[in-house]
Amino acid sequence: MEIIWKDLITRLQRVLRVKTTPIGMKLFETEDEMKVVPKIRCPKDGERFLVCQMVGQAARLNFTVGFTRENILAPQCRSVLGFDPRGDEFLSGRQFHGVWYERLHESAAHQAAMYTVEYGRYTACAISPLESGRLDTPDICMLYMTPGQMIHFINGLQWRDYRVIHSSIVGESTCSDTWGKAIATGEPSVSIPCFAERRYGCTLDEEMLICLKPVDFLRAIEGMEALSRNGLRYPAPFYGVQRDATEGMSVTYEGLK
Repeated sequence: MEIIWKDLITRLQRVLRVKTTPIGMKLFETEDEMKVVPKIRCPKDGERFLVCQMVGQAARLNFTVGFTRENILAPQCRSVLGFDPRGDEFLSGRQFHGVWYERLHESAAHQAAMYTVEYGRYTACAISPLESGRLDTPDICMLYMTPGQMIHFINGLQWRDYRVIHSSIVGESTCSDTWGKAIATGEPSVSIPCFAERRYGCTLDEEMLICLKPVDFLRAIEGMEALSRNGLRYPAPFYGVQRDATEGMSVTYEGLK
């Protein structure tokens, strides 16, 4: 299925009007494959970032960015994308002990709960604004939204082929609950950005993040368009907390009196 990304983002903005650039992420088996992406920006020799910073460059600055294991500072980031293994050091929890979790076994439990991409399959990653079309087939689409936008987007995703959309919060390391989980499981993944993603990725205080496959992104937009035809649109118009709800509810639900 070929997606015309510029047209799809126009449809998204018509029904949802998101403020932050929708982006895509794609993993590559080789660095050379990643570098073929048009207008890609890679860190200079010796520069090291966190993955959420690279995500932020695409979402906040509209850059198309690429990186390998050597460009990523934190082992936690590298493991989430499958660049490092879930080895003894990762699972020990020592790095987070006394920082985010009081006792070592609690820190280890956090590490065990992390979603990570299969180790050893990929060596490079590219992230780009979807509208640019530079990643013609991203592994996942990534959208930062307010809670009101998020629930409306999920309602659209559930319009056809209904399923429960599960949210997980391992704590610090939202990368696991969002892009890590979506790539590892293939399922839509929504969570609340963590401290590091806000500090280093510059995620806004009011934003949540959802990551999902392109086919699910398209399905959500089609669903929101259907909801709009039913009069269910974003933003939800306030009806009032002291007004009899009969009139408002009867417009949406036939026979309700």
